[in-house]
Amino acid sequence: MYTAKGQLDRNALIRQYQPLVRKLAHHMMAKLPPSVEVDDLIQVGLIGLSEALSRYEAAQGVQFETFATQRIRGAMLDELRENDWMSRGSRKSQKDIEIAMRKLEHSLGRSPLESEIAVEMGLNLVDYQSLLSKVRGTQLVYLEDMSRSGEDDDTYLDRHVADAGADPLNMLRDQRLRAGLVAAIKGLPEREQYIMSMYYEQDMNLKEIAAVLDVTESRICQLHSQSIARLRAKMRSH
Repeated sequence: MYTAKGQLDRNALIRQYQPLVRKLAHHMMAKLPPSVEVDDLIQVGLIGLSEALSRYEAAQGVQFETFATQRIRGAMLDELRENDWMSRGSRKSQKDIEIAMRKLEHSLGRSPLESEIAVEMGLNLVDYQSLLSKVRGTQLVYLEDMSRSGEDDDTYLDRHVADAGADPLNMLRDQRLRAGLVAAIKGLPEREQYIMSMYYEQDMNLKEIAAVLDVTESRICQLHSQSIARLRAKMRSH
């Protein structure tokens, strides 16, 4: 889009790509605690979009939407890092859930039910589901998982930064890890498999998934958190 003087119409382009910013913000919310406001992410994303418009060069051979998506996500992540969006308490709760899951899987030989996890943690079902909502800011790998116990200043990345064979990206490409993750996903309860597929493969947000499964958005949030916890528990050996 260009102005009468042949220049890019920035305002028109920002309006055109506002839906992309909103979509990325809502998609990211599944990994963030309730204290994070989606409107704040959208505002930061619009700043990232503006920066993308300033820096984009068609000669780079990358489509603008692809370039803008990276800049928008980057702006949102930078904002979240600065505000330390996941507290130590939330991380501890997440790991407590994983420990309970691993213990039950070992004793039961299958994925435990929500009610069984709640009992193992000494909680009633409602309190357990509430905890899932509070720790929804979860991911498969945390950097602290890669540090040695008791060596806070000697992280995995510091020890191996010059070791190409131990580079985290190379590790993630490892076929055994991929195979293990695929197997772990297939071992999830059927409904959780559907949620993971819709969220990560079909790029649907929580509200859209909730509409498909005819449940509340908060329930989808709980199940997503539980799925991630199951996968982290299964993938510890990797």
